[in-house]
Amino acid sequence: MAELFAEHRVHSTAQRMAVMRAVQASPHATAEEIYEQARADIGAISRQSVYDALALLVEHRLLRRIQPAGSPTRYEDRVGDNHHHMVCRTCGAVQDVSCVTGRRPCLQVNDTHGFEIDEAEIAFWGYCATCAHTRDSSAPLDSTTVQTVVPRSEASPPQSPSTINQ
Repeated sequence: MAELFAEHRVHSTAQRMAVMRAVQASPHATAEEIYEQARADIGAISRQSVYDALALLVEHRLLRRIQPAGSPTRYEDRVGDNHHHMVCRTCGAVQDVSCVTGRRPCLQVNDTHGFEIDEAEIAFWGYCATCAHTRDSSAPLDSTTVQTVVPRSEASPPQSPSTINQ
């Protein structure tokens, strides 16, 4: 990891390395989850140190920051490719999905308005296997049931696992 930091001109510190290890161990973790893992790893580390390390590692493209609509900011160490994410509407689980066309960017726009586009960020929304199974078994659909698809901007944000069963 020290070599990777040096390649990206980032000074290697115990805090930054702990943050990087936490993200590697739990891709798509929130800053709070990363803080808890880093603290368990090295003992004393402040939340501010974690936020500072995350910002620096994102700036130097060692980490990628993602923020699906209605979800907390998450961090991953899969950088340098053009992958996207699937997000569960119920539990908020995030899963990587490879680019649908295989090259950057995955989508082409009709008018770039002078932008030089190098990335497209796409989030696929739906239900993970666990939540889909729970939905299917708890509320079976019959032939008279009508399902409405709500655009993500109008839907309520995903609930945290602690509020789902309340």
